[in-house]
Amino acid sequence: MRTLCSSTLIGEFFVIGFAALVAMKDPDLSTATVWLVSGIAMFLCVALCGVLTRPAGIALGWALQIALIASGVFVPTMYFMGAVFAALWWASVHYGRKIDEAKARFAAQSTENSLSGGAPSGGV
Repeated sequence: MRTLCSSTLIGEFFVIGFAALVAMKDPDLSTATVWLVSGIAMFLCVALCGVLTRPAGIALGWALQIALIASGVFVPTMYFMGAVFAALWWASVHYGRKIDEAKARFAAQSTENSLSGGAPSGGV
């Protein structure tokens, strides 16, 4: 799960950076504010990669997805991009857990076969 979720977060890192470049063109927003908010969001993307294995990591990732969608107020394209990344986040969490469960079953089966001295099942 960690690999899939981290890949999604790193993709978001770049999207947030590009959205900041677009937001800078808005005359109502100061450059400093745009880069402060975007910089914090980009930092959170990278920092979340390190805490995904902790229970709060996934919840914080969802909070980031909501914030990314909400940023559409300033850059309307982010409504769409936020929704895309929220779907990717869901898929990363959902399928990542399934992959982790399959790996655990495979490891348990492999350990069981090596302890019993038998050949791995399904082998050639």
